[in-house]
Amino acid sequence: MTGTFPTDLSRDLIATAHALADAARPETLRHFRQAIATDDKTGDGAGFDPVTEADRAAERAMREVLARRRPHDAILGEEYGETPGTSGLTWVLDPIDGTRAYICGAPTWGVLISVRDADGPVFGLIDQPYVDERFEGGFGVARLTGPRGEAPLRCRTARPLAEATVMTTFPEVGTPEDRAGFEAVSQAARLTRYGMDCYAYALVALGQVDLVIEAGLNSYDICAPIAVIEAAGGVVTDWEGGPAHEGGRVLAAANPQIHAEALELLRG
Repeated sequence: MTGTFPTDLSRDLIATAHALADAARPETLRHFRQAIATDDKTGDGAGFDPVTEADRAAERAMREVLARRRPHDAILGEEYGETPGTSGLTWVLDPIDGTRAYICGAPTWGVLISVRDADGPVFGLIDQPYVDERFEGGFGVARLTGPRGEAPLRCRTARPLAEATVMTTFPEVGTPEDRAGFEAVSQAARLTRYGMDCYAYALVALGQVDLVIEAGLNSYDICAPIAVIEAAGGVVTDWEGGPAHEGGRVLAAANPQIHAEALELLRG
């Protein structure tokens, strides 16, 4: 977490984040595993970047909440872009992270919500409405709320990369050079799993996975995972070890030790 926030403000930001997630849930669930039209945002046939009415409706619902609760904050949303603000805080929204999984009926997508200041995210949620799991982190909170109640989030303790589990959306994203960097780490790890989108980051915070390696991300893809993983004791940087909240190449690790080992291979 960056900076110091008054208790009343931090409580309001946490409550607002949950209100946003509550507003997005019915919009995503209404269309999940139903027939829904899918548009391609690339528009050129060279790739496939899907978007549905569920994405748009969920972001509209969240923006309506912010207009009531936090009208002076800025917004950066995947579907409707940037809205300026005057408070110095920005809400970063990805209404459905993992739309490809969503249109396939796979429950590995999620709603990403975070609030950031000039230095990066200060609080974030990874919400998976279909399985009723909500991962939150920031302001001293690191918690999963789900069907089994509440549980603390805590990343795995250090272990050698040779014993690690790594997750990614490769080869769907990234350049050939990006993929080569990922494969250098993957080949050194014990287990690699693909295509988990934001749920992979949640699993790092939950202590189930050691590493997530991605490339070609936007700010709205990673701000919420940064907040959740860092609150659980993990490390999230770019592939040079610098800040990752603007997107690009991202390395999320359960602890500093395995982060350093993976980072050395990525740099190579």
